[in-house]
Amino acid sequence: MPPVQPSLKGRALRLLSGREHSRSELERKLARFEEDPGTLAHTLDELQTKGFINEHRVIESLVHSRAAKLGTARIKHELQGKGLDAQAISEALAGLKTSEHERALAVWRKKFETPPTNALETARQLRFLASRGFDAETIRQVVKAPTST
Repeated sequence: MPPVQPSLKGRALRLLSGREHSRSELERKLARFEEDPGTLAHTLDELQTKGFINEHRVIESLVHSRAAKLGTARIKHELQGKGLDAQAISEALAGLKTSEHERALAVWRKKFETPPTNALETARQLRFLASRGFDAETIRQVVKAPTST
């Protein structure tokens, strides 16, 4: 007797037990398991109605877990990749703009500890912070004068 394959609902709940997922992420991940057209949408509607899928929680979770390490631009990009509402993303990121400099400074201090001494080191530090998604002005301020708040 072949092993019983989990249902769409079972697969969705297994994914949701690991971390928060947006509806579009679940659609993308579960589409290949849909046997009858419309069953995936019905399953996801049911899970959303019961509160298992919550876009607001997805945003909060990602912002909370990534804000200490990444800049606002990178977090925004990750949220957009999850297919979330642009207005909800903008609202969630509004608070991060105020702490961008402090967060960039903390990331920089953890990695480098000392200001750059030459152009090569300056470029390296600038690239590092840019790859983390911090804005250009913040990066210049942090690398130019890292000892200030």
